Amino acid sequence: MFTRSASSPISVVTGGAGFLGSHLTDKLLAEGHRVVGLDNLITGNLENIGHLAGNQNYRFIRHDVSNFIFLPDDVDFIYHLASPASPIDYLEHPIPTMKVGALGTHNALGLAKAKKAGLLLASTSECYGDPLVHPQKEDYWGNVNPIGPRGVYDEAKRFAEAITMAYHRYHGVDTKIVRIFNTYGPRMRLRDGRVVPAFIGQALAGEPLTIFGDGSQTRSFCFVSDLIDGIFRLSQSDFHEPVNIGNPIEMTIKQFAEHILRITGSEHGIDYRPLPVDDPKVRQPDISRANKVLNWQPKVDFEIGIRETLEYFRSRLTADPK
Repeated sequence: MFTRSASSPISVVTGGAGFLGSHLTDKLLAEGHRVVGLDNLITGNLENIGHLAGNQNYRFIRHDVSNFIFLPDDVDFIYHLASPASPIDYLEHPIPTMKVGALGTHNALGLAKAKKAGLLLASTSECYGDPLVHPQKEDYWGNVNPIGPRGVYDEAKRFAEAITMAYHRYHGVDTKIVRIFNTYGPRMRLRDGRVVPAFIGQALAGEPLTIFGDGSQTRSFCFVSDLIDGIFRLSQSDFHEPVNIGNPIEMTIKQFAEHILRITGSEHGIDYRPLPVDDPKVRQPDISRANKVLNWQPKVDFEIGIRETLEYFRSRLTADPK
């Protein structure tokens, strides 16, 4: 059991075996924290935290945070990252997605209140829906279809933000909210349905890249180390309203596909298919608030980040060609 120490804070990371949760765990350990990771492994992977086996400052508990969270440990801070986070995941697991956004957030906030701990909610740019304002600033309320197929994720996160602010205002819990924009890097799942692993996987497999629609929709891609740095800075701040963390450099999906074809040397081209329901046409963060409040901006060049991600996926395919 971890007990409170001024020199070594105790942090809980829900979704701790996921893509972002595992990278955040590494960051916290590097900053001198002791970490308790919680994950039900519905989309997380123990391989992401395998390198932490035997680390006396880390403990993993397999648990679904949609159920009551009991921890005997002292807790200084909770990073609530648990949730399916790609369309293929939340379309396959719609009810667990709603439950972790609603019940899971409620339980994490209850733990924070009971332990007198702070809490950071990992929210999403999907709160903006298919935006009518571009780029997206934190004071934009969004354009979300609550009953569309993506609504299970979008509305779960919007509810999570609302209950987080309620706990802050009513119970005085020290809360933070980060709205995460498209993030990529090592430890993404190759077949999680998001555009970065999808394009890289298809290119490495010698297949054409699948673009939904005409490829004119835009995204902004942030490397994972930059995102984690922003999350950590926010958790250490005194700011309580939502903060966008993402890379403001915008490109079309077609441009992104062309970059992947060039970098991989693939000659298999592009396969165009119908656009899914409610797929956002634009996505670009306004990071003025993050820059002002956190002195944060992304540093990793897109070309460098994509090549590092590509090498990760290439090594994974070599180890497991299936």
